[in-house]
Amino acid sequence: MFVRTLMVLGVVLGPAFAWAQSTGDEGDRHAGYYYPPPQTTEVYESQADTLPDTSRVRRVGFVTGMTKQILGADYSPTYAIFAKGDEGDKMIIVSVVEGYYDTLYRMRALLATLTAVARLTPFLRENAVVEEATFLDLLKLLGFRQLTVSDGKSFAHRIIIE
Repeated sequence: MFVRTLMVLGVVLGPAFAWAQSTGDEGDRHAGYYYPPPQTTEVYESQADTLPDTSRVRRVGFVTGMTKQILGADYSPTYAIFAKGDEGDKMIIVSVVEGYYDTLYRMRALLATLTAVARLTPFLRENAVVEEATFLDLLKLLGFRQLTVSDGKSFAHRIIIE
């Protein structure tokens, strides 16, 4: 009975798993699910060092805290944020509003806004030169290796954080 159930699940779910693996970039299981395959990629060389005591738990906690702030605001959120990957070291930001973050310039404006907010945090003040630090430096401190920002429809931009 158990083997038969597994066979039925394989027949039913097999095509779904094949579809999920065939969409998106090679090795990027999130492309095609959370965002379209990234059209543009850049490398950000951070001056910050990853904190030695950072972990998946800390990164997921950071994203959870950001999500709590976003949902607690007096206005509807314009994006959702996730920590993905086996180590939670891939951040994803996806617009939940039509027409938001649909160009590289709008995505960079979002990152500039997140930089301004990050510079106000005691965490960044204790661990970086605040005037020079960006949101991407904060992500490097926490051990994030990658950020993908998407309009949630047809455009995605990936930043590799080194």
